[in-house]
Amino acid sequence: MATAAEPVRGPRVFLNHLDSYCGRSIGEYLSRCGVGTSLQNVEEAAAEEEDENNSAAEVSSRSTEEVYQIVGTLANPESKLGFAEETYAVSSREELLRHLLDCEVVLYNIAEDANQIEEATWAASALHKEIEHFATQKLFILISTIMSWANSKPPDLEDPEIPFTDEDYHRRKCHPNFIDHINAEKLILKLGKTNKRKFSTYVVASGHQYGAGEGIFHYFFKQSWLSETPAIPVFGDGKNFIPTIHVLDLAAVLQNVAEHKPRSYYILAVDVSTHTLQELIKCISKNVGPGKIEKIPKENAFLSKELTQMHLDMLLVNLRMESMFLKESFNIKWAAETGLVENIEKIVKEYKQSRGLLPLRVYIHGPPGVGKSTVAELLCKHYKLHHIKIKNVISEAVADLEKIVASKELDTDSVEDEGENDEEEESKNVEEAQELLDAIKESMELNAGRLDDQFVIRVLKDKLKSMPCRNQGYVLDGFPESYDQAKEIFNMESQEEIRGKIPKYDKLIIPEFVISLSASDEFLINRIINLPEKVVAGTHYTQDRFLQSLHTFRDLNTDDKTVLNYFDELEIHPQIIDVAKVEDPENRFIVKEIVKEVGEPRNYGLTDEEKENLDRQAAEESLIKEAQEKAERELREAEEKAERMANWEEWTKEREEVKRQEQELLEAQSIPLRNYLMQNVMPTLLRGINECCRIRPDDPVDFLAEYLFRNSSDIE
Repeated sequence: MATAAEPVRGPRVFLNHLDSYCGRSIGEYLSRCGVGTSLQNVEEAAAEEEDENNSAAEVSSRSTEEVYQIVGTLANPESKLGFAEETYAVSSREELLRHLLDCEVVLYNIAEDANQIEEATWAASALHKEIEHFATQKLFILISTIMSWANSKPPDLEDPEIPFTDEDYHRRKCHPNFIDHINAEKLILKLGKTNKRKFSTYVVASGHQYGAGEGIFHYFFKQSWLSETPAIPVFGDGKNFIPTIHVLDLAAVLQNVAEHKPRSYYILAVDVSTHTLQELIKCISKNVGPGKIEKIPKENAFLSKELTQMHLDMLLVNLRMESMFLKESFNIKWAAETGLVENIEKIVKEYKQSRGLLPLRVYIHGPPGVGKSTVAELLCKHYKLHHIKIKNVISEAVADLEKIVASKELDTDSVEDEGENDEEEESKNVEEAQELLDAIKESMELNAGRLDDQFVIRVLKDKLKSMPCRNQGYVLDGFPESYDQAKEIFNMESQEEIRGKIPKYDKLIIPEFVISLSASDEFLINRIINLPEKVVAGTHYTQDRFLQSLHTFRDLNTDDKTVLNYFDELEIHPQIIDVAKVEDPENRFIVKEIVKEVGEPRNYGLTDEEKENLDRQAAEESLIKEAQEKAERELREAEEKAERMANWEEWTKEREEVKRQEQELLEAQSIPLRNYLMQNVMPTLLRGINECCRIRPDDPVDFLAEYLFRNSSDIE
């Protein structure tokens, strides 16, 4: 018996490749669905949901509803899925069949991976053979693709705008590369006709899926988000119509099929939009990337390593489709019924959240010479952020304005493609650019090359609001310098400050982390003095300019209202790092401390090509390092050996000299003793020895001793 906090386990639903883009979204959706909720009227379901949000008792009751148990296989055995009751790493068809027989609903997705077609048709055929043993009805739903319609002739040749509907599925003609898909569809529909009360089969032909991380359109979202090119490519003329559906709406269609068990066994799963490839990509580019598109030949699309042949076939399809069945028979609470373009803000939000692509905004504060730019560059490299230096921002703004003004005469083809509205907007932009450019140049002329704060703040705000900064984020290097500048940049416009309350600020551009690098004047002056002349030349590190800059910084940061005070008031508390305490000329320990505070990167990881380049670079650096270490080791060993040999020769010479001196000393010391022996001992001793030799006694030693004793007077 289930507790109030746990949902009741409902029917088991099998889905292949639960960890794929489509599989994960469908699995998560169904695992949260109450069984039978699609049978309610949409208005009733919405009213019930509203009541549940307002009533704790209703929420508790809701938690006890039956929900689908999701089981299935994985494309990657190491994937971890929280919504799945069980995942299978099947080793044989017999084992897979046992799992399928335990489920009331079997979903097989062949829209993403054509390699699953053979397994899907086998699974349906194997289940069909077991019909007689079914205790209850089983449903088999094949998730296919509208590419099985790609070469179909229009319903009305005289009016190409008339769309295909579900009823036209008998006339569909597939794309040459999707023959296996249409054959699988036909087989599945055929197997369901034998005994519909025990085994029903359905085919859901899905439009191109988007949302919740993106499927086929991910290439364009990624290109836009990275903003590495000035325009996003459109393959061909871009005038082909692409049927689409939000992946969660596809999941809702599948839930409706499982619960309604409709009489129509072939269902088109498409939203009501009719957008061309150009319209879709232009919308993505405008809301995620540079805002511009560029038409390129279809052949050039094959140069991209991220797009497969299947992707290109799907992007170049040209179909108008309308699913009458979804409107008339199903109750769907649409996530994006009107399509990608009309729901782009929601889609972009889903895309960034599902892929963890959140902007990272950092402000570096500190006196001149403390190392702000070096730290900012290292952070930008680590996090793949944009380095915002106010001098560069002004130069870029002027260059962009001049470029816009210079492009007054638009190309005729470009005007035709962009349309009249875009032409009017472009003309308006040119006028505004000319006006701003003139004002900036006049300000710089009147102030000896320095730009008024009002223009600096304007161009900086435009930079911070640009798509690259909004997507990846930035590291703001040393600007703003004062409380008032920070207020002008980040506070919301035309607002009245209420005392005691936090002022409203622009969350799109406000720094998330504030890093203050501090150091004493003495430390900074010593650091600048020790810089090489080639580094100092032409910079503000010359003696007069540096001391003036340092004095200005201290003045701006000793009042009650400083830049750091501004962020403190917004409860964005600065991280203060004393550079003088860290003996780190390259600022690596400082960056390490900042990274510890900021956390992990929030953008795309390295591509396979980038990883290969880094691995190759690391291998080359390792070989170079090993060669250098070997050369240094051999040189050091040779020097040590030479030193040892030199020391050995010197030691040998010294030792021989000591021996000679000792020998001379011994000889000098032995002369008196030798003289004494020669005069007083040796004559008597020699006579005794001669006498001993003459007599030859039995004990010569005693004889000699007695002889010496007798003749001791001679010795004395």
